[in-house]
Amino acid sequence: MYLEASSDNPFGTNCWLVGADGSPDAVVVDPGFTPDRILALLERAGKRLAAVLATHGHFDHIGSAAAVCRDEVPLYIHEEDRAALTDPAAWGAGFPVPPVPVDDVRAVVDGDVLEFAGFSIEVMHTPGHTPGSVCFATDGFVFSGDLVFQGAIGRSDFPNSSSEDMEKSLKRFLTLADPLPVYPGHGPETTVGQERRSNPFLVGV
Repeated sequence: MYLEASSDNPFGTNCWLVGADGSPDAVVVDPGFTPDRILALLERAGKRLAAVLATHGHFDHIGSAAAVCRDEVPLYIHEEDRAALTDPAAWGAGFPVPPVPVDDVRAVVDGDVLEFAGFSIEVMHTPGHTPGSVCFATDGFVFSGDLVFQGAIGRSDFPNSSSEDMEKSLKRFLTLADPLPVYPGHGPETTVGQERRSNPFLVGV
């Protein structure tokens, strides 16, 4: 599996590039702030961008989506966070940010299965951090966005956040298999089992 990450931005947001071995394509999960770097990484790997996926609509995760998608590539985002592209003040973490004018936006819902770059990705709706937060799960790993980090979880005190929804989403996360690698929106990778055993916000959930 081709997997590469970039977090060189003020918020330390992880942007993930992923594709199956042997596939000429790749997808970008959470394009963040550095479109030139993302496109350079794809070019260096010899990969063609097939899609951009957003785990949620906060600006540090979607800020460069328009520059990465350009006029050619679709952006997939949960229907409940789609409004963040045009009215990001709705849940922009308390400060004004500009809109993200992506031409081809495709809303996803829980249970959707997307097929790109030689592998399948299932959409898990995991609200709490935002109404449309999702995890993107595959047979081999899960992109957790700002739901679960190594030793921590995402905030639920932003506009439109919900601590009640966050608790339900954390319980759903814990239905995943312990060995599954977790690629979070911030910080180092981990596994479901490591977080089940040691994350103080998950122990006893």
